[in-house]
Amino acid sequence: MENLSEKELTPLSSLDVWEDDVLQRYPETGPAKKKDEFRNYDAPEIDGVREFYRLNHKYQTYDNVLAKKANFLKFDKMEMPWWKAMEYLNTLVDDSDPDISLDQLQHLLQTAEAIRADGYPDWFVLTGFIHDLGKVLCLFGEPQWNVVGDTFPVGCAFSDKIVYPEFFAANPDIHDERFNTKYGVYSHECGLDNVHMSWGHDEYLYHITKDYLPEPALYMIRYHSFYSQHRENAYKHLLSPHDKDMFKWVDKFNPYDLYSKSPKVPVVSELKPYYEDLIAKYLPETVKL
Repeated sequence: MENLSEKELTPLSSLDVWEDDVLQRYPETGPAKKKDEFRNYDAPEIDGVREFYRLNHKYQTYDNVLAKKANFLKFDKMEMPWWKAMEYLNTLVDDSDPDISLDQLQHLLQTAEAIRADGYPDWFVLTGFIHDLGKVLCLFGEPQWNVVGDTFPVGCAFSDKIVYPEFFAANPDIHDERFNTKYGVYSHECGLDNVHMSWGHDEYLYHITKDYLPEPALYMIRYHSFYSQHRENAYKHLLSPHDKDMFKWVDKFNPYDLYSKSPKVPVVSELKPYYEDLIAKYLPETVKL
């Protein structure tokens, strides 16, 4: 995986292309929307999604996950106040999205404000606000397929319910007897806390926040991209009864993540005091990335 080409680093024109693809795969999970109202994909964009998952499924191995955890979970890249970190994330502004012109911070505020408007607890609102912070991995040089994408367990057989399952044919773990059986290195209903998920912004942010937020928030952060389970129920044999109960929070969160885009621009200066107070209530003064 050394010396990756530019195409291998950035097969998607933007990180939002992945979420748009999720919308097309699971349109029933949000407000009704005509097909021609989605991002107007042309052939290169569609090819980019396929290429993204080809790389993701080839390189998301058990060893890759352990290596990324060993590197990034030292949290030695930088340290800054949380709001400053959100502004740092904002350097990932997506200029290519034809559906909306909002930057990352404004999109996160929209998500959080939609949750807030529906009367959920303030920790749920905070989760909506910070849930994409892990995408700063791209700013540390990580390729897109190690930052976004549907997540799934590594260390056991890959489910055919994962998007583009045929691309796992290039993953070396399918030839490793430790990893290519139904349970692999795990056991029946061992619980997801004992399972290594594919690497990305979900897993990274979970480890950043795991000592500070309520457990439902942590499930939302860690598993909101685990579509093969919470949409397809493909890994129920690994989930503990507690996992299955907690996934109701993941289901509550996902519509706000995927369907909160609006052309109405949040007034950041008006909202900043509320969110800084919310951060101070639950999180330490600075975040180590």
